[in-house]
Amino acid sequence: MNAPIPTSLTLHRASHVLEVAFDSGETFRLPAEYLRVNSPSAEVQGHGPGQKVLVAGKANVNIDAVEPVGNYAVLLRFDDGHASGIFGWDTLYVLGRDHARNWQDYLDALAASGLAR
Repeated sequence: MNAPIPTSLTLHRASHVLEVAFDSGETFRLPAEYLRVNSPSAEVQGHGPGQKVLVAGKANVNIDAVEPVGNYAVLLRFDDGHASGIFGWDTLYVLGRDHARNWQDYLDALAASGLAR
């Protein structure tokens, strides 16, 4: 996938949001909780299709640091200790583009499992 490239990344610590602007003109405000529960790490995604882990209890998680990884990604360090997901530009773009649907799917999965944010 040839996703747009970020032109700016702004971490809003007080509101727990990472704002990502892309060269396509689109800007997404991605909550830390949303990014944490959708981390591209193997811890969250598993090691193959259908192995994604439902991560609960992250309503108050924040991002401690945003670290560049080459020219293609960032490593997000969360205040719960999670720091193994490398968010490529394509991943950030897709998470922004599909935010509403992904978030509703997450809330539905939590409810079906009897878990809380």
